[in-house]
Amino acid sequence: MDLTADTAVADGRQLPCRQNDADLWFAETPTELEYAKSLCGDCPVRVECLAGALERQEPWGVWGGEIFERGVIVARKRPRGRPRKDDAVTAAKAQAALVSRTAELLVEKAAA
Repeated sequence: MDLTADTAVADGRQLPCRQNDADLWFAETPTELEYAKSLCGDCPVRVECLAGALERQEPWGVWGGEIFERGVIVARKRPRGRPRKDDAVTAAKAQAALVSRTAELLVEKAAA
């Protein structure tokens, strides 16, 4: 069964992004974004939300419990200031691992 946010709401399921202030998922501060990520943890459409955001190449925000910044998933949003030199390498590895894990979850869901 393909579950979307609209069908989940129609079925009476509670989605955190529909219950809380939408600006929270597009906040500027790392603390607020981490809070939004934590709210996505039990969401019934988390995997589909993340897959859709990857497919649409969302430029920013929290989607499926992950933070997007400039179209790339980042482990955490950095506060203002000069970035560390090794951040780009770490981010690229995290992105590859996340894309792989998302694909695995979608395959598992399709097989179920």
